[in-house]
Amino acid sequence: MLDWHRGELSSRRVLALIKHLPRDSAVQRELHGEAADWSVTDHLLAATVDHLAVANWMFACVNTGEDGDTPEAPKPVPRPGNEDEDVDEGREGADRNGPNTPAGEGEGVSPHAIARFFG
Repeated sequence: MLDWHRGELSSRRVLALIKHLPRDSAVQRELHGEAADWSVTDHLLAATVDHLAVANWMFACVNTGEDGDTPEAPKPVPRPGNEDEDVDEGREGADRNGPNTPAGEGEGVSPHAIARFFG
């Protein structure tokens, strides 16, 4: 910043340097909060874990005996930036076609579910 103040660094260059700071920098954390800690790889790994858990849950549901209780649906891996997820769970009809909803349940995919799926 001192170079900018002295006129040795242009404002455009300062903005370019700030824009391309690493994801774990203090500026990125201030702008994006906890979401700055998660890379694309982290989001893909969380989605993989969620899909495997749902696949295992569906397999268990199909292969339980007629007298057996169906297992409880798995909960998705918590992701940064989804503070309203706890609120949605308590709301009736909030998101019925999330990644843990069996086929046939729900009326359609909500915009919230699409946004949550794609991060």
